[in-house]
Amino acid sequence: MSHIKVFINLLKGSFRDLLPIILVIAFFQIFIIQEVPQNIISIVIGLSIVAFGLAVFIQGLETGIFPLGENLANEFAKKGSFFWLLLFSFLIGFSTTIAEPALIAIADKASIISGGKIDAFWLRFTVAISVGFAIALGVLRIILGHPIHWYIILGYIIVVLITFFAPAEIVGLAYDSGGVTTSTVTVPLVTALGIGLASSIRGRNPVIDGFGLIAFASLTPMIFVQLYGMVVYAFSKPVTVTVGSELPLAEVTYSEHEPHWLTEIVIDFIDVVKDIIPILAVIFFFQLFVIKRSIPHPKKIGAGIILVVIGLYSFIVGLDMGLFPLGETMAFQLTEMKNVFLIYLFGFLIGFSTTMAEPALIAVALKAKEVSEGRINDLVLRIFVALGVAVGIALGCYRIVEGDSIHYYIIVGYILVIIMTYFAPRYIIPIAYDSGGVTTSTVTVPLVAALGLGLATNIPQRDPLIDGFGLIAFASLFPMITVMGYGIIAEYLVKKTKEGKR
Repeated sequence: MSHIKVFINLLKGSFRDLLPIILVIAFFQIFIIQEVPQNIISIVIGLSIVAFGLAVFIQGLETGIFPLGENLANEFAKKGSFFWLLLFSFLIGFSTTIAEPALIAIADKASIISGGKIDAFWLRFTVAISVGFAIALGVLRIILGHPIHWYIILGYIIVVLITFFAPAEIVGLAYDSGGVTTSTVTVPLVTALGIGLASSIRGRNPVIDGFGLIAFASLTPMIFVQLYGMVVYAFSKPVTVTVGSELPLAEVTYSEHEPHWLTEIVIDFIDVVKDIIPILAVIFFFQLFVIKRSIPHPKKIGAGIILVVIGLYSFIVGLDMGLFPLGETMAFQLTEMKNVFLIYLFGFLIGFSTTMAEPALIAVALKAKEVSEGRINDLVLRIFVALGVAVGIALGCYRIVEGDSIHYYIIVGYILVIIMTYFAPRYIIPIAYDSGGVTTSTVTVPLVAALGLGLATNIPQRDPLIDGFGLIAFASLFPMITVMGYGIIAEYLVKKTKEGKR
């Protein structure tokens, strides 16, 4: 009975989280575009499925994924298996990234736009290697007890320096690749690993030391992909892209032998399972053959994993039915209206609303509240992250419209992050760095990528490869600034309250 009450509360929270997206879409459709979507029933059903999927997904995380990650971290810390811990961290990073749906979508898009010069598989492989390296490095930092900003600031300096030597065609894509690596399943597991490890090592603080692994996973792909681009564009032959080979949308006809809807459901469900299998394979291998212990509470863990699969699948189906077609259509309609203010406003509002509904952010915010013993409010944290994403996407849209180079914006942003790091309270810094990675996942990436590429395609003298990518990078950068701002404000208010009581 208590489980049912918990689920009902989660379902109510899911509908509350989706409300901003519904309001934004409804406002623009009714008052700006002044059209009622033809598939309104499908959209309503899709949003309902999204809410259900979110609730099931979160319950599955708390039942299965979080305990698994924390248990493994505890066991590694007890056994002092330094080599195996780093290997486990690398494999978790690599295996979860190589099959990441958002990364696959971006890599395929980059391959098409570049005329095959950027190979989709090797781009994904490069990003996966970089994430594996990042998670291992982040775990090493927790073991050594080093402050996270030493690593992050040095990483930003390397990113900026490489940017001046990397070809313009790869820069936006490289910045975006840092945002698409942290998936809905990876984020909770990696967060649980970091917090579990920090909780198991004497002298480590779960809040200060436990968070930060996601920040590493968002940073290193920007370095690795730019290096990959330098090699590709230095040694590959020029590619001639043939334009106009595809049929216009209105002329596309579907084969009478297209898959039955039931077949598509089964295929989509298998795809979700395939995304989670590499993670589970790594976990079970290390649990059973390295640590040599049975899975604790196997029925509970198994039920949690099943709930995660069902929740994630429902969530993706709901998005495909309700949000993605509508979001892509609206991006096209807004660019056709030739009103740049409406584009910026839509970018801001859609950034805020999609981030508030982001499962990975919800999971991290709940964990931050738990380990900080309520000092960090999960809802307030999510609002500040969402504000950062909103500002970032609006500014990114402005960059595309104006045709400015992306690295000038990113460099100024990183300088601001570095400055704020020295003023922000220590407990908020790792969470702020992580917030840049958890904002760009299942909900945000497809909508934001469609908006950026749509703008670059429809605005004259813009190159989709150079200008179209980069919005995800803006959505990853600005939450770090707003979350540290939240920490600074919260600390100031606490001090002021204490002084008033004296």
